[in-house]
Amino acid sequence: MPRYLVQRTFPDGLEIPVDHTGAETCLKVVAGNAGHGVTWLHSYVSPDHHTSFCIYDAPDPAAIRSAAGTNELPVDVITEVSVLDPYFYH
Repeated sequence: MPRYLVQRTFPDGLEIPVDHTGAETCLKVVAGNAGHGVTWLHSYVSPDHHTSFCIYDAPDPAAIRSAAGTNELPVDVITEVSVLDPYFYH
């Protein structure tokens, strides 16, 4: 399955509590993605919490956009990516 980097902008900042409420929020996103065949692997968030870079496995960009709509998440850019592992060459 293709892998994608999804860039998102949160004008008011992205704040997910580090407690059961945050865990529930993340699990709702996972469930919303599943209905579109999308798997959220992990995300990176900028220090100001206004930009995130999320790694997904998905059949295509349309599935990611549909899942984002279900989860009420913004999507700025979707880029298909592959892994470049520096340890592969050792």
